[in-house]
Amino acid sequence: MDPQLFQKLHAEGLISDESLQKIRATEDSRLFSLHWELKTLLYLGVLLLSGGLGILIYKNIDTIGHQAIITFIALVAAGCFYYCIRQKSPFSVHKVTAPNPFFDYILLLGCLSFVSFIGYLQFQYNFFGDAYGLATFTPLVVLFISAYYFDHLGVLSMAITNLAAWAGIAITPTRILKDNSFGDTRLVLTGLLLGATLLLAGTASEKRDFKKHFEFTYRNFGLHLFFIAGLAGLFLFERYYLPSFLLLLACAWFLYTRAIKRSSFYFLLVIIIYMYIALSYVVIRLLSEVNSYDMGALYLGIFYFIGSALVTVKLLMSLNRKLKTHDRL
Repeated sequence: MDPQLFQKLHAEGLISDESLQKIRATEDSRLFSLHWELKTLLYLGVLLLSGGLGILIYKNIDTIGHQAIITFIALVAAGCFYYCIRQKSPFSVHKVTAPNPFFDYILLLGCLSFVSFIGYLQFQYNFFGDAYGLATFTPLVVLFISAYYFDHLGVLSMAITNLAAWAGIAITPTRILKDNSFGDTRLVLTGLLLGATLLLAGTASEKRDFKKHFEFTYRNFGLHLFFIAGLAGLFLFERYYLPSFLLLLACAWFLYTRAIKRSSFYFLLVIIIYMYIALSYVVIRLLSEVNSYDMGALYLGIFYFIGSALVTVKLLMSLNRKLKTHDRL
């Protein structure tokens, strides 16, 4: 039914206030928001467009030519950035809403095209020579500037990923297996340092009230990177696994108390899972050293995993109930 009709009947005194409120509540309950569904489809559209263009270029590279391809990618990136610069809202240290529904996706396409342009330029023409760090540092700077200038969390995530690549974190599984670089101490230390830097960047963003909404992205990347590197160090330094575990436990306790203060169940969950992995490794190492993998050690290990799993689940349920009233990410 037409809502204006009910409003007219109410004005004429044919419908009471209570009946009109019930009708409005019924109409509102029928509404279904497609906001996130449409945003997901638009993001997938940008990714599929980028991937489809890449496949098309790869299959027809002999007929198209490298110069035509690189010119096309550059034009796409330049066109997207030109549109975003013309349409952007004024810069602010606080959160800025997009001027239209397509702005964020055009910016994302422009950034992806720019990264592809730099990669293609280096791969095909060796534009930066042997300075591979400069080839990753250039898009790193552009992505960070774009993330802050246009206020885009997706571009910020790309910038942080590029920062990890520039710092030497991004190593493909094939290269890890080929070079047997599981025991790369430099990689572990770099991961710990980069993770701590991202955590500090998130804290500074919140304390300084400068793009405060970027804090979660920094903290999320930093926390995962720090604990993954910490676990890698725990497994790597086998002779010093107990001091390494105690150091990691101290860092985890500090981050745990901060997550409690922020009422963030998500980060509590992440910290507990990572520390459960670390504790399980230490327990198994201690059992192996004491009982040398006999049946007694096996039974103790089984009892440990059963008991620890129950305790962990109970702890998470208790924390969830405690933070449920004001839970946030």
